[in-house]
Amino acid sequence: MSESGHSQPGMYGPGRRRRRRRERDPGLPGQNLSGPGRERRDGSEESLGPTLQKTPIILAKPPSERSKPSQAGAPSSSSSSSSASVEKPIVLIKSREEGKPALPVDGAAQGPGIAAKVEKEGQRPTQPVYQIQNRGMASAAPGSSVDPVIGQAKLLPPEKMKHSIKLVDEQMNWCDSAMEYLLDQTDMLVVGVIGLQGTGKSTVMSLLSTNTPEEDQRSYVFRTQSQEIKERGGNQSSGIDFFITQERIIFLDTQPILSPSILDHLINNDRKLPPEYNLPHTYVEMQSLQAAAFLFTVCHVVLVVQDWFTDLSLYRFLQTAEMLKPSTPSTSHESSGSLGSDEGSEYYPHIVFLQNKSRRDDFCPRTLKKMHSVIDKLMMHSHLKYKGTLSMLDCNIFPGLPRDYLGSEVNLFLLPVMDSDGDEARAGSGAPLFSLLPGYRGHPSFTSLVSKLRSQVLSMSRCQLSHTILTEKNWFHYAARIWDGVKKSSALSEYSRLLS
Repeated sequence: MSESGHSQPGMYGPGRRRRRRRERDPGLPGQNLSGPGRERRDGSEESLGPTLQKTPIILAKPPSERSKPSQAGAPSSSSSSSSASVEKPIVLIKSREEGKPALPVDGAAQGPGIAAKVEKEGQRPTQPVYQIQNRGMASAAPGSSVDPVIGQAKLLPPEKMKHSIKLVDEQMNWCDSAMEYLLDQTDMLVVGVIGLQGTGKSTVMSLLSTNTPEEDQRSYVFRTQSQEIKERGGNQSSGIDFFITQERIIFLDTQPILSPSILDHLINNDRKLPPEYNLPHTYVEMQSLQAAAFLFTVCHVVLVVQDWFTDLSLYRFLQTAEMLKPSTPSTSHESSGSLGSDEGSEYYPHIVFLQNKSRRDDFCPRTLKKMHSVIDKLMMHSHLKYKGTLSMLDCNIFPGLPRDYLGSEVNLFLLPVMDSDGDEARAGSGAPLFSLLPGYRGHPSFTSLVSKLRSQVLSMSRCQLSHTILTEKNWFHYAARIWDGVKKSSALSEYSRLLS
C-alpha cells in the first residue's frame, strides 16, 4: 500500500497468485507462465495487461476492509477481522422502520429476538391496557398504541340509570339528555309501549325493566299514577320517557293515546295550538299518531296494553298509525302478517297485545281461544308482526292444552290484577279446615306471570332497524331524524285536514 493509503496494483491480484505458484513449482526452463504471447525480459515483476485486469482489487478485499482502509496493510489483522465479520451477519440487515436508527453492532450480535425486544421497548406502556373493539365497527390497527387512561375509561361499566328521563317533552320537542347513557355497541333491544289512559303502561314497563312487584310503586323507574291523579282523572306520563338497563335494553314509555285528560288540559288552559291544527281533539289525535308511528319505526317490540277486551277504536288507531308510518328500508324480508307476502324491505316491529288487569274468567281456555280469534281477524290485513313470536302455551301457563288448541295463535299475554294475590289468598282462609291452603285463583301468581312475560319479550328477535347496523348512539341520532320526519310528515298533515 502506498503512503496515500491506496492499494498498489498487483498486490492482491491474479499476478501475485501466479508469481507464488511459479515459486512453488518452477516448471521447465524457458516456459512462459505469464500467459500466451508474452515473455519475461528480466526477473522483475510484470504488471498485467488490460486484457487480464478485471478490477478485482475491491471485490477480493474482505467486507471489513472496505470501511476501514487504514487496516488494509496488515494481512493478519484483515484475516481476523474477516472471520469476525462473518459471525455478525445482522450488520447487513437494514432496520424495518425507516425513521428509527439502526441497532449497534454489539446489540445486534445477541440475536434477532433480543433485537426485536430492544426495538419495541419505547412503545410499551407503563401499565397493561385493554383495547376494546366494537361489534360491527372497524377494528384498530394492530400496531397502534392505546392511551392507558382512555383504555381504563373504556373498561369502566356504563353509568346506571336510577329513573327515567325525557326523550320527548310535553311540547313534543326532542331532548338530548339520553345521549350520555348510550354506548358504541350494537347489542341492544328497544321496547316501546302504547295504550289508553290508566291501563298500566308505566307499571308494566317498570316491571319489565328493573323493578319487582314487591317494591313500592313510588320507587319505580317510570312514575305511576298517584291516588290524587286517579281521583281527578289525570295522566301521569307526558311525551316519551326513556330508560336503559345494564343489559342494554331500551324502554320507551309514551303518554296515553287519545287521552281525555290531555284534551281537557288543552281546552281549559287555552293553550295555543299549532297553526296547522284547528281543533283540540284533532291535535290530541295527531300527537298520538305521531308517537305510535315513531315507535313502529325505532322499536323492535311494541306492547299494546289494554285493560278490557276489547276496544275497536284501538285497532283502527293501530291501522292508521301503520299507514302513516315512515318508510324505512331494512334487510329483513320476513312478514308475519296474514297476507303472507313480502312487502319489499319495509321494516315492521313485533306487536304484543297485553291484556292487563285480567279477571279469572279471562284465563278460561274457551275465552282465551275466542280472544285469539278476534285479534287475528281484526289484524288480518296488517303487516305488523302480531303472531308467531310469543305464546302463553310455551311457558306452562296452561299445561293441559295441546300446542294446536288455539289454532292461529297471536302475540297475546294475560296479566291479572297486581294486588289480587294477597286478596284471593285471604279469601281462601275462611274455613278453618283449609286455612293453610291458598285460595283458588284460576291462574298463576302475578309475579310468576310477569317473569314469564319478561323472558319472552326480551328474547324476541332483534331485527335490523335500517339498512345499516346501528349502535346505541347511532340509534339515538336515527330516532331523532325519524321524530323530526314524523312531525313534518305530509301524510299526517293531510290526515289532519281530513279530520278537520
